[in-house]
Amino acid sequence: MGDSLLSLRTAIEEDIAGRTVCEQLRRTAEEHPDAPAYSDPVEGGWSTIGYGEARRRVLEIAAGFAALGVGPGDSVALMMVNRSEHVLADLGAVHAGATPCSVYPTFTPAQVAFVAADVGAKVAVLGGPQDLARWEPVLADLPALEKVIMLEGAPAGDRYLGWADFLALGAERLAADPAAVEERWRAVAPGDVLTVLYTSGTTGNPKGVPLTHANVLYEVGATDRMTALPAQGTQISYLTYAHIAERVLSLYLPLFKAGHVHFCPDLDQLGATLGQVRPVLFFGVPRVWEKMMARLQALLATQPAEQQEAVRQAMAAGLAYIEAGQFGRSPSPEVKAAYEAADAALLSIIRSMIGFDNASWIATAAAPMPAEVQRFFAGLGLKVLDVYGMTETTGAFTANSVDDYKLGSVGRAEPGVEVRIAEDGEILTRSPLNTGGYLNRPEETAALLDEDGWLHTGDVGSIDDDGFVRILDRKKELIITAGGENISPANIENHLKEHPLIGQALAFGDRRPHPVALLTLDGDVAFGWARSRGIAGDSLAELAEHPDVLKEVEAAVSAANDKLARVQQVKRWRLLPVEWTAETEELTPSLKLKRRIVHAKYAEIIDSLYES
Repeated sequence: MGDSLLSLRTAIEEDIAGRTVCEQLRRTAEEHPDAPAYSDPVEGGWSTIGYGEARRRVLEIAAGFAALGVGPGDSVALMMVNRSEHVLADLGAVHAGATPCSVYPTFTPAQVAFVAADVGAKVAVLGGPQDLARWEPVLADLPALEKVIMLEGAPAGDRYLGWADFLALGAERLAADPAAVEERWRAVAPGDVLTVLYTSGTTGNPKGVPLTHANVLYEVGATDRMTALPAQGTQISYLTYAHIAERVLSLYLPLFKAGHVHFCPDLDQLGATLGQVRPVLFFGVPRVWEKMMARLQALLATQPAEQQEAVRQAMAAGLAYIEAGQFGRSPSPEVKAAYEAADAALLSIIRSMIGFDNASWIATAAAPMPAEVQRFFAGLGLKVLDVYGMTETTGAFTANSVDDYKLGSVGRAEPGVEVRIAEDGEILTRSPLNTGGYLNRPEETAALLDEDGWLHTGDVGSIDDDGFVRILDRKKELIITAGGENISPANIENHLKEHPLIGQALAFGDRRPHPVALLTLDGDVAFGWARSRGIAGDSLAELAEHPDVLKEVEAAVSAANDKLARVQQVKRWRLLPVEWTAETEELTPSLKLKRRIVHAKYAEIIDSLYES
């Protein structure tokens, strides 16, 4: 490890030495008691609490958990939408010495039962009847789960407790014995497990990933250095807290920056929430950016031809400026002047219209970001910065920054993080961010972490001379054709999805003579596209059979093939009558493609694409 890397690591470790999330909340609440912490949407506006009030509630919740018999080392499972109660219950469990575990709200009852048993949940906090429907069928199989706390709709019975009654219990116990809760949270140490997150399970049962206070505080410290975000900035929480990125950015980072988190429990309301909050930072998985681009393109398509052309020219200036500002380069005076003129005339107006006028850091991760999507937002003057990481690395361990970036890369190693490429092309990393291993899975832990402390990501990539990392594909997802060619399905899929009509794509071809593809229409674009061309259709299934739609998709496949090497080109394809979602199980809860599920679900169609 080089002297520079070691000094960066040492600096962060000295900053966080001896600290826990409990201590950090205490500091922030004392220094900024009236600073807004959490805002929930209510009719006509927001319901907001400050950091002082938030910590008081956390201590009451901690006392409530202790009163229910939750002790140090016990686990509390959480399943609810993004709302202040989720964060407060999580932090309350931590202050009681317990380990919170947010469970993906799209998990099946069988997956819920597996996670609850694996983590050893003693108490579960659920949002309402919709969440309970995923737990109720398996409660008989979870004898260790003693109490189910319901924010809404608690059924009768000793096993259930309403949220209001739970809060009243906690307030009473805290008032009676505040020293007991103080003793609990002060006993929490940096090496203690802060949370267990479960991988979203692209294959098999999800795996539990324990992350310590030290892991998380190092990630926050590294992120803060990479982003240079202002204190008390606004942000939006909308991805599930079972996702590591959302946890770091809207649960832990705000405790250090005294950030103001606005909750968006309904993804359909994200656009409206962006317009209201105008966040200083925003994170979206690629599918979120794809959908946002599709909606903007659909809106622009309704404008007069003259206006559309003006936007195209302005976006060309924006893209040229962002591309010219990449690492090692700088925009020429002409490019800069053209951008400034376009920005003043149009681009700043569009950014304001979609709520990004205050954004100083916007990012993406979790799956490959299609180049066309990144270029689209660059055209608006927005740098959607790719970062790269895993639950097992406490989130990002490489990142582009606002000043140092290369489009198409996932950036450079975060401060104090080692990254190298193994002989077979796999990306390896070593740093204080690495988990100590999977929960209850020694064999899989041994495969994840080698004896020298290097974590094996399972991704294939490269590092250029400037230290920027590029991802080729998942090691296990590479297609090896019958001719022995190694092909990245994600590369093919991203080119196919460049056309706004195509919402999702899966490329297939392992041990086959050539790639084929399954495609779905984008529900946010397809109907508007069809109406503008006089095509009737009340469902995606109808549109997927329309000759004009099929002709357009054929042109999109041809355009994608023009950008691919001959062995990568899609020879045959099928447009499906449905969209893929987490609910229908083709996508993980973090909106990544479940390839094995799609392969199995559409095996007959895939086979038919290879028939002569």
